[in-house]
Amino acid sequence: MGTTWAVRLVPPPGLDQTAVQAAIEAELDRIILLFSHWEPRSELSRWNAAPPGFWAVSEPFWDLLNAALDLADDTDGAVDPTLGALVDLWGFGPPGPRPRDAFAAVTLPSEDEIAAARAVSGWNRLRLNREARAVQQPGGLRLDLSGIAKGHAVDRVSERLTSLGAVSHLVEIGGELRGAGVKPDGRPWWVELQQAPGTPTPRTLAALFDLAVATSGDWVRRFEAGGRAYSHTLDGRTGRPVDNGLASVTVLADTAFYADAVATALTVMGPVEGPAWAGAMNVAAAFVGRDAEGVLTETVTPAFAAMLNEGA
Repeated sequence: MGTTWAVRLVPPPGLDQTAVQAAIEAELDRIILLFSHWEPRSELSRWNAAPPGFWAVSEPFWDLLNAALDLADDTDGAVDPTLGALVDLWGFGPPGPRPRDAFAAVTLPSEDEIAAARAVSGWNRLRLNREARAVQQPGGLRLDLSGIAKGHAVDRVSERLTSLGAVSHLVEIGGELRGAGVKPDGRPWWVELQQAPGTPTPRTLAALFDLAVATSGDWVRRFEAGGRAYSHTLDGRTGRPVDNGLASVTVLADTAFYADAVATALTVMGPVEGPAWAGAMNVAAAFVGRDAEGVLTETVTPAFAAMLNEGA
């Protein structure tokens, strides 16, 4: 997935590090062969390259895609698993970064290129045959599950550790975390929440006691062109990187999948629609906005504030 992983755990008697690491790596290898668009042999890459028609998919692929489409429906497309063509066009996918001109400046996609990529994208273009567990490839559509795959992988590793008897653990993949149980001294897994560089608020620690956290930030992956920064988070409704003043969104949830997906969705929604939707859905979220002068301010939902008060 182009990132790193780390696990801390309290092993049960008889479970050594070699066995644990082998189990974790087997789980991650399985997920990569299902959902990675960086791996040409993955099920996702093979579906993306398929000609038009209905194609049967595996049960794990079907389940995650359906979960992503449910969130797309709930968020009116702010979560969209079909933006692979746009991700590639903007230089954040397997083809690599945007080309540069003779002066080494990054070139931007043309309006025609953006329109062409949008024409083969859109979550509402997917058709499912539930009896055959098949997904229709309309032609040229490219799935990209990177906005949710890391969170899903965190959950799967956490569940695998629990099945091995390691019920107390902390799993991290690319900054997405999930904690379970407590340490031998009875304390929970404390983690420091990611913050956008320059955030004025004090650092925040969260106790991940059967809880997950994910942060979407505009500083994580981006490029600059013409004095402007372009983030890797794309809005399928415009075909462009989000540019709404949000520097970061952090979400606390029961699963890393949901935290990961919703952090992305809220980033796309922006500083007005995002907090309103999160508040209505009782999502624990913190928004850091950047004004025209670059000054950062933080807004939290009632559910997030309640968590802060509970831990005070």
